[in-house]
Amino acid sequence: MAAIIEMEDVSFSYGSDAQAALDHISLSVEAGDFLGVIGPSGAGKSTLAACLSGAIPHHFTGALYGSTVVAGNDTCTVTLTDISHTVGSVAQDIDAQMVASVVEDEVLFGLENFGVPHDEIEERLERALTCVGIADLRDREIATLSGGQKQKVAIAAILALEPRVLVLDEPTAALDPVSSSMVFETLSDINQRLGITVIVIEQKVALLSSHCNRVIVMDHGRIALEGTPHEVFCHSHTLRTIGVDSPRTVRISNSIAAAGLGEAVEPCLTVDEAYNLIARTLGAPAEGSTGTTNASVQRAERPSPHAPAHPKAADAKPVVSFRGVGFTYPGGTASVSDLDLTVYPGELVGIVGQNGAGKTTLTKLLNGLLTPSVGEVEVAGLSTRTAPVSSIARHVATLFQNPDRQICKTTVLDEVAFGLDLQGVPAAEARARAQAVIDRFGLPAHEAPFSLSRGQRQMVALAGVVVMEPEVVILDEPTSGLDYRECMTVMETVSEMARQGCAVVMVCHDMEVVSDFAERVVVMTQGRIVGQGPTGQIFADAQLMREASVTPPQVIDLAERLARTVSPAFAHITEVSDVVATVKELMGRA
Repeated sequence: MAAIIEMEDVSFSYGSDAQAALDHISLSVEAGDFLGVIGPSGAGKSTLAACLSGAIPHHFTGALYGSTVVAGNDTCTVTLTDISHTVGSVAQDIDAQMVASVVEDEVLFGLENFGVPHDEIEERLERALTCVGIADLRDREIATLSGGQKQKVAIAAILALEPRVLVLDEPTAALDPVSSSMVFETLSDINQRLGITVIVIEQKVALLSSHCNRVIVMDHGRIALEGTPHEVFCHSHTLRTIGVDSPRTVRISNSIAAAGLGEAVEPCLTVDEAYNLIARTLGAPAEGSTGTTNASVQRAERPSPHAPAHPKAADAKPVVSFRGVGFTYPGGTASVSDLDLTVYPGELVGIVGQNGAGKTTLTKLLNGLLTPSVGEVEVAGLSTRTAPVSSIARHVATLFQNPDRQICKTTVLDEVAFGLDLQGVPAAEARARAQAVIDRFGLPAHEAPFSLSRGQRQMVALAGVVVMEPEVVILDEPTSGLDYRECMTVMETVSEMARQGCAVVMVCHDMEVVSDFAERVVVMTQGRIVGQGPTGQIFADAQLMREASVTPPQVIDLAERLARTVSPAFAHITEVSDVVATVKELMGRA
């Protein structure tokens, strides 16, 4: 097929003295491609997207060399409006992309500005909203939506324009697993059915690799690897060195091959592929697509939605307590009810559920930004009904979903020290403590926060939380927009805080992160807590996962399938190493 986009020896820097964000990039994108772009933060992925969409050179200025040709037109010789008729883009900062106050008006804005005939507008509007699963939000005010819901609105607004090329910069960063899968299924559908070329920058490598036909890996402004997903993920060691994660199933298949336990095969990108590899290796019948497990071996009783006693809490008092808590926003647009939750010092508790389930509302009730309509919330012995927010803030620190909403200083050092300044800590001590945290995160102390990438700004905001040494820390999507290396830095820091006695409440859509780091999981849906308990037990409950629109981590899903049909020895496994060890043990018995 003919190339719809050609980049030839493109280099770009945002200033004459700045380091090149793109360094001699040559790339051909054929009409009908589904191209995935991965790489660490600062690798040049968003700059690449800006070149593909025409934002460079028409919106961002800098030193540009080489040529980018879109549908036969050099982006330097045509207007941005001309390019946008061919290329639709969804940027990383969704709030900056919104132009209307109501969902319907946001989608209509592009249709009307592009001169779409009035008799086509309603059909396109309905189809776009339905495609991303937000038809019921048509009349909602955008300000009342969750971050994930706003993401869907932005995607719907672009889909309604029916461009020939879609460029999306981390479109699922704020979405729950089921919604993320829905977005990718929608993109795959329009790619295959309508022939629309799709280019997606994404950190969720397992999801991306199961849909795209080509992947490029960027590192320091260059293309480091390129090929099919199977070809690229053969280089797992190189990817790890660059700072890119591999799907857990790839780790399993590569580990099995490295241990000489099975035949040499391509990396397993999906749970189905990994299941069939292990089944063949153990002499069990392989199967096709099995779907999510419907039962597990030796399944424990379903976890209660009410707060269980913490196993380490015999002598400890809870630092967070929700008792029969309910809250409804003005107008009744969203609410939570019957929330019972207890968190003890040193716990790391994950809060999971679909977008709009009430997770962020729970965190705002916890830090006192919202006062319950019914029930009681106590934090560090303070009732949020009577204690001022300033008093609660001395015990609780919060990392919000959008880091840009809590960044206000001109340097990273001043930003990280800002909370200490507010508490009256002497300036020298505040900056020394801030510098120590900045060094731990590998951040540039004297640069402006807003000159950094989205992932780096997230780390700046988290550093401002860590330096406060709070009794309770609330993390609302702490790994959103982070690359693998940054994610591990953040989560290891958070885990260390928990080990030192800080209670951590983490809202997170990355189930692999929750599985790896949370010792207990709370599941929410439709404003209620529908289950809570030990992480492995919660994720193994397929019925609960379906009810809450949560996709279990790959390892747990795989282990449950294997336990059902191959060997009970796989039951309740949550780690890659344990899957491989069990395969080895079973082969030794044969």
